[in-house]
Amino acid sequence: MTIRAIAVNPEKTDQFIEIQTDKRGPEGYDLLVEVKAASVNPVDTKVHKGAQKNGLAEPRILGWDASGVVLEVGDKVSNLKPGDEVYYAGDLTRPGSNATQQLVDSRIVGRKPASLNWAEAAAIPLTALTAWEGLFDRLLIDKAKEGKTLLIVGGAGGVGSLAIPFAKLHSKVKIIATASRPDSAQWCKDRGADLVIDYKDMPAELEKQGLKQVDYIFCLNDTDGHWDTLAQLIAPQGQICTIVENEKPLNMDQLKLKSAALHWEFMYTRSMYNTPDIARQGEILDATAKLLDEGKVTTSLSKTLQGLSVETLNEAHRLVLEGHMRGKVVMVY
Repeated sequence: MTIRAIAVNPEKTDQFIEIQTDKRGPEGYDLLVEVKAASVNPVDTKVHKGAQKNGLAEPRILGWDASGVVLEVGDKVSNLKPGDEVYYAGDLTRPGSNATQQLVDSRIVGRKPASLNWAEAAAIPLTALTAWEGLFDRLLIDKAKEGKTLLIVGGAGGVGSLAIPFAKLHSKVKIIATASRPDSAQWCKDRGADLVIDYKDMPAELEKQGLKQVDYIFCLNDTDGHWDTLAQLIAPQGQICTIVENEKPLNMDQLKLKSAALHWEFMYTRSMYNTPDIARQGEILDATAKLLDEGKVTTSLSKTLQGLSVETLNEAHRLVLEGHMRGKVVMVY
């Protein structure tokens, strides 16, 4: 039996092609999942860009956000069985979810929220894990005292759409989100932001609210472009977490003088390095599913495309590359 997939063309890496791959049964902790829907994230476009720059020896299947049904389980799997509905963000080092079937480590998989359809569920995992890890594993805002402030730079994007309600539900901080358009600002407010400001002049916008500094910053876009402002705004002994790699050296002078901390959040660390706490990702996804089913968090799905094809994947990548998406774009297979 073969699996149908859309992959980066190794001969013309700027293009996608349809391929057939041989089915492999799961071993160890792996699940074989029938993929029902997959989301496209900035990481997809970055990996595609890397393939164009460095070349490929063989087709590469992208896609690191999916929902689907478990078909088979490996001999070390104890928490899931065939027929279970699941969602997950996958592993950057393995073939992705732009395929009809996929092998994925069961420890980084959660049970699909019962209240969501396939597309709504596929919009969640990568951004939920990034938001949760950034807020609670890196910044530790759940331990912040009342009156502390959190600035989320990029509140209307996929990660911001979940970081705002997570912070609202699990901390006492005042949540300030950035947005540049009225619809994006309303999107942030609807998800629980206490204050929304324009990112173009954050110091002036905050000063209007009587704030000169913030205690925590979660940067979700353009680390290079925002860096000087973030260093200016962070309070002494404050903490910054960013999910976006820098392309030029970051001046640490102000952070040093303020004894401020910089954290990096990359949600693939646990799967790439098979860390001892790898199963924490499955736990986070199960906790997120509970919040979704209780109506305390809503899906960040904003655009659905029908079918797994070169055309739909091209369109999804185009929408992400435009940089104006509120929430997530998902392909339903």
